[in-house]
Amino acid sequence: MEIKFTKMHGAGNDFMVIDAINQSIHLTPQQIKTLAHRQFGIGFDQLLLVETSTVADFKYRIFNADGSEVAQCGNGARCFVRFVVDQHLTDKREIYVETASGIITPKLEENGLVTVNMGAPKFAPSDIPFIADTASNVYALEVGNQNITVSVVSMGNPHAVQIVDDVDAAPVAELGRQIELHPRFPERVNAGFMQVIDAHHIKLRVFERGTGETLACGTGACAAVVAGIQLGRLQSPVHVSARGGELQIAWLGGATPVMMTGPTENVFTGTVTLI
Repeated sequence: MEIKFTKMHGAGNDFMVIDAINQSIHLTPQQIKTLAHRQFGIGFDQLLLVETSTVADFKYRIFNADGSEVAQCGNGARCFVRFVVDQHLTDKREIYVETASGIITPKLEENGLVTVNMGAPKFAPSDIPFIADTASNVYALEVGNQNITVSVVSMGNPHAVQIVDDVDAAPVAELGRQIELHPRFPERVNAGFMQVIDAHHIKLRVFERGTGETLACGTGACAAVVAGIQLGRLQSPVHVSARGGELQIAWLGGATPVMMTGPTENVFTGTVTLI
């Protein structure tokens, strides 16, 4: 099977993006894992498929590097709209995109940045999903031989956000994996480590389920800002400094949508043959 693709990244979070409208694509989880491998494949955090939709301009499917399918990816959503515009699949600069978690509306701005309406955050444990008796702004979580405090938010996918004093010194690889696989998260979880610089600026690292730490995580940035606002530590808008780049997140609270703005970059295009 021969596949045409584009390699892209949003603030360092990198993707293999495939037009599945003009070519027939059927990939197994093992094939996705092979393509994602950074030594033996193309290398990426997530695979993005552009498909037709009956309810929106396009359908958007996301697969992690381990081959598992997930419902949402914020940095990928920005790359998605840039891709369909560059590939002349649409003449619109703002599109409606069907995802497994609902409709999102990414917009390619005149300055080249992309703004995405990510929808309203969800806090009910059953919506995450997260095992808890009642909803709360913070939860105590026993991880290994220590107790940590996390805020749990769904931005179309589950996030557990903790505030740390120094994000650069945080044990993201070790603790992130333990949080991802914690039994109170039946579908696993993305683990965010947030350092508050001031009310409008944070530094963030995210250990993504099925991938590991990425240089940036769009939904993770949204979840961290929402959690910080809920806790009274942040005020909208918030500048998010990730290891791969900068994002701007705005949220007015309640059931209002979270708005994310950030960059996209085309890295290269190519063709790969799967045997």
